[in-house]
Amino acid sequence: MIPSPQQAIAETRAWVDRAVIGLNLCPFARAVQARDQIRYVVSEATAVDALLAELRGEMDRLVATDAAEVDTTLLIHPQVLNDFPDYNDFLGVADELLEQLGYDGVLQVASFHPQFQFAGTDVNDVTNATNRSPYPTLHLLREDSVDRAVAAFPLAEMIYEKNIRTLQTLGAEGFTALQAQCKADVGGS
Repeated sequence: MIPSPQQAIAETRAWVDRAVIGLNLCPFARAVQARDQIRYVVSEATAVDALLAELRGEMDRLVATDAAEVDTTLLIHPQVLNDFPDYNDFLGVADELLEQLGYDGVLQVASFHPQFQFAGTDVNDVTNATNRSPYPTLHLLREDSVDRAVAAFPLAEMIYEKNIRTLQTLGAEGFTALQAQCKADVGGS
């Protein structure tokens, strides 16, 4: 079932609140969420070319917007690239677009997907959940903001290792319960 844009945003916000911030998977997310500096946008694209055009527009918009207003963008696209290998391949296209637009070193694209799988892991490995969002999502980040956040956070390189321990402690059942709570938070099924 295809969610309404409002439902996709609500579920993604709940995931950011409960998983990303609640589990402290990204210690930098709390501040931008609290200051309402995350732009949540839902693509209704059903084809990769249409998504690429929207991604370009969102990159241009983020670069043109003051960081105090919008620091980062989550481009949620529930109708295209639902197969993780296809999504993963698209990330190379997204990086090429950054270079074509002259935004390499200005923006970066982070990846979140319901079927996210790190290379070398089993599909059911709970550590994949660090990047498992309710819907396929391209996260546009400002390089300057990432650099400032990393500089302000002692031992930023340890975040990944801490996240693995957090998810291993939570376990697959705990993460499934967290996902269910996100849906319940917004009245989803």
